[in-house]
Amino acid sequence: MSKRKLLVAMGLVICGVVQAADPLTIDVHRDANCGCCKEWVKHLESNGFKVIDHVESNMSTIKQSLGVPQGLASCHTGVINGKFVEGHVPAEEIKKLSSRSDLAGIAVPGMPAGSPGMDYGQIHQPYQVLGVTKAGTQEVVADYPVSR
Repeated sequence: MSKRKLLVAMGLVICGVVQAADPLTIDVHRDANCGCCKEWVKHLESNGFKVIDHVESNMSTIKQSLGVPQGLASCHTGVINGKFVEGHVPAEEIKKLSSRSDLAGIAVPGMPAGSPGMDYGQIHQPYQVLGVTKAGTQEVVADYPVSR
């Protein structure tokens, strides 16, 4: 299929003009004093997300209301289409979240060096993106090995 036919099929060509798809919107709840949260927001924006930034004074309440398991808590929490995104989750994994109706959210526990928002050129640590099902079980949805 040609690129134009594909764009027409996707509804992105109207009257011969190519239109960009609407950006995904994510609400990000964060502490005002956290630098890595701001870097993660930049990562999302550079990957096509529209970020609605919420500076919070009580992140624990936000996390509890969204059902983020305590052991997976990080410094910031995103919400997209009613699902939580906890910690330094790469944009590409957030984009896949809508295809997983079984998940309540995804998380990158802790603050692994080299993850989005924590990529300051230092050592990169391996990390996993964990999915939390609506029943509360956890599963690995993506592995990010050490890149050299």
